[in-house]
Amino acid sequence: MSDSKKFRDWDDRYAASDYLFGTAPNDFLKTVAHQLAPNSQILCLADGEGRNGVYLAAQGHTVTAVDQSRVGLEKAKKLAQQKQVSVETIKADLAEYDLGVESWDCIVSIFFHIPSEVRANIYPRIIAALKPGGSLILESYTPNQLNHKTGGPPTSDLMLTKDQLTQYFSEMNLEHLQELEREVIEGTGHTGLASVVQLLALR
Repeated sequence: MSDSKKFRDWDDRYAASDYLFGTAPNDFLKTVAHQLAPNSQILCLADGEGRNGVYLAAQGHTVTAVDQSRVGLEKAKKLAQQKQVSVETIKADLAEYDLGVESWDCIVSIFFHIPSEVRANIYPRIIAALKPGGSLILESYTPNQLNHKTGGPPTSDLMLTKDQLTQYFSEMNLEHLQELEREVIEGTGHTGLASVVQLLALR
């Protein structure tokens, strides 16, 4: 799939007036966000319509949300205005976006599903982009999600397992790493029992 078509597909998915994945933050993010230091500098990867970035901004953090969809980011700005918070939005292809070096207190990756060949490039850059002591908060579907059909990508290569995350982030302190089945109800995009893997890792 060409990059232009990839971007258009997400623009089309976000085109409706409602929020595809809702406006409430991801449950796992809410569970661990209290561990973040006050006024953290946070980068939200593939933040779409902004539900997670806006939530973190409302907790008093400084948030940058990066996504490939112009339409999604426009809705993120609208949501931020409704919640009376500020989120910096950047339209970019994360396969090419410069994450920086020791730039972030926390990086958030919620259902950011990318091919394994792209992960091999991005994940080392995520580690480098975190400040010492910085955290990565990640939730992804596992390949078992293909049996549930309640959301997520169509192929297993875009999904993650506990073993894969252990390898990708072996140089970090894996505070929490778990595969589980849980109800994921997020707008109309995620709609029921799901197979997920959750990670909280510290650099």
